[in-house]
Amino acid sequence: MSGQSTYVPKWGIAKWMDSRLPLPRLVYDSFIAYPTPRNLNYMWTFGGILSLMLVVQIVTGVVLAMHYTPNATMAFNSVESIMRDVEYGWLMRYLHSNGASFFFIAVYLHMFRSLYYGSYKAPREVLWILGVILFLLMMATAFMGYVLPWGQMSFWGATVITNLFSAFPIVGETIVTFLWGGYSVDNPTLNRFFSLHFLLPFMIAGVTILHVWALHVTGQNNPTGVEVKSYAKDTVPFTPYATVKDSFAMVAFLAVYAYFVFYIPNYLGHADNYIQANPAVTPAHIVPEWYFLPFYAILRAVPDKLGGVLLMFAAIAVLAILPWLDTSKVRSMSYRPLARQCFWAFCVTSVMLGWLGSRPAEGIYVTLSQVFTALYFAYFLIALPLLGLFETPKKLPGSIAESVLGKSAGGSGAMVGAAAASEPNTKG
Repeated sequence: MSGQSTYVPKWGIAKWMDSRLPLPRLVYDSFIAYPTPRNLNYMWTFGGILSLMLVVQIVTGVVLAMHYTPNATMAFNSVESIMRDVEYGWLMRYLHSNGASFFFIAVYLHMFRSLYYGSYKAPREVLWILGVILFLLMMATAFMGYVLPWGQMSFWGATVITNLFSAFPIVGETIVTFLWGGYSVDNPTLNRFFSLHFLLPFMIAGVTILHVWALHVTGQNNPTGVEVKSYAKDTVPFTPYATVKDSFAMVAFLAVYAYFVFYIPNYLGHADNYIQANPAVTPAHIVPEWYFLPFYAILRAVPDKLGGVLLMFAAIAVLAILPWLDTSKVRSMSYRPLARQCFWAFCVTSVMLGWLGSRPAEGIYVTLSQVFTALYFAYFLIALPLLGLFETPKKLPGSIAESVLGKSAGGSGAMVGAAAASEPNTKG
């Protein structure tokens, strides 16, 4: 953070602590006095929701790990024992399994909000790249966690996905053998995945700290995409303005999450995973969890195995270079009519890829997967670079305050006065 802190310790113990380890000062500057753009909408609450869901996943995961047995002959029964014999084990298991789905719901909404409002553009490129790294870590963690129940879909999902690495020349078979710990998906594979599934959430927590740090260095984007010009007029303190709004959004999100946990806990899962893994019986239709389906559709859109794997990884890699693909100087698509239409077309494309990933890889489904895969990459590699060169955006407001209060508001108004009275001297 830059600038002078406004934190003033009032108690003797606080002064003693501040001179030795200024943790209270860090919390105050980051989550109380931190200047927040006054025009943020509820789409900006998903960052806090994701932090909350990460805590839920880590806590429930640690509890489940205390009772889980990472052994191929005992894993399935240990999960059933957790559900039936461990006190509130069913609750921990349903909170964790549904928590993974709601984690991805929140992260997809968070990412689409960033795409719409241009939160990946300078000076926030590192912030965006850290977000993409978090997304990759989440996908790896979720995949390994899906294997642990050792049901039919877990076993065959692990077999299919790990086999994809064999498509790489020279090193492919070595990678697969290392992942398996042998020559088939078996007990060593389960032990590897359990260890990594337990470790990766703590890596996610570490990268999240870097993500928040990068956010506080550059400051938050906002729906207009206009940078803060006056802290007195354009911002309000994070507490209570943002914290109250974030808290309300968290309660609403948790209410929907609780409905799934208590009323339809298996709705987002697959029935075959309640059948113990059997290497001799292949399910009729192997599908990953719903949050992987768009990338699974891209993988199957190419007849060549190596080409499909490379295209699937490219679908994620293209996100990392997005700040340099979008050539427009205007951040928010609220002021870019053509880009906004392309964005909503991209949203439809993503949903269609998700649906196609759940369909059999045959007939019209393969053709449609190829069409929508082409549209997916066309958005990043063709539409965004060209629109920035030829599109005429709408006129931007002069400031954040102007977008909220109008030009006639000037520097007056109750909200502006309140912000001025509490304006911090730090940028954040």
